[in-house]
Amino acid sequence: MDTKKMARKIREDLLSLGDEALRSSTARFFREEIKCHGIRSAPVRKYGTMIAKETSGQSKEKVFELCELLWRGGYLEETFIACRLTESRAKEFEKADIGLFQHWVGSWVTNWASCDTFCNHSVAMLLDKYPENIGVLKKEWATSPNRWLRRGAAVSLVIPARRGDYLEEVMEIASILLLDDDDLVQKGYGWMLKAAGESHRQEIFEFIMGRKDIMPRTALRYGIEKMPPEMRKKVMDRSKG
Repeated sequence: MDTKKMARKIREDLLSLGDEALRSSTARFFREEIKCHGIRSAPVRKYGTMIAKETSGQSKEKVFELCELLWRGGYLEETFIACRLTESRAKEFEKADIGLFQHWVGSWVTNWASCDTFCNHSVAMLLDKYPENIGVLKKEWATSPNRWLRRGAAVSLVIPARRGDYLEEVMEIASILLLDDDDLVQKGYGWMLKAAGESHRQEIFEFIMGRKDIMPRTALRYGIEKMPPEMRKKVMDRSKG
């Protein structure tokens, strides 16, 4: 496979599917400046599945080379295709792939949608296979100066946390990110806590209660969103510590 040729074909196909009005309206969802073709999610997913089938006979290395080109292109929909292609090779993931994933997030992610799509799925799938890589999230991602790696450290655990997995690690990462002043990172770890609370409500409630006076309000509100009203009231009533 000529990966450069394939990347050009993907861009041309997506350009033909784009809509100028949707391109403008999509940009309003982001504070950061983004590049997008203006395509709704369902057609992008359908197209991504088609490309994954087309490349199924190629080596993982070739597919990841194509993903790198798509990430470098910087278009929102192209990053979603890169995410879909990466997911399609989950059975071939190796422990060392965390380094490449870290490179992609740290170098090419520029918005919350690309960050969450990649970390919710591809990174979470890698962690399912190699849970020891959570140590990389704690030591390198959560402490990085890059806001997307810090957010990624949290949102990579959202789906596993919802299943009830990694409670200790969830609280460790939330502790590292606790006082982060970036609201997108706060929303990320708040979301992770909310997900963990679906299976470990009391533990997450106690974790938040013990830190409610210093936890940024954005993270706090996300973390308690699905808790019963009486629990939410206790957390929000800061005067009763």
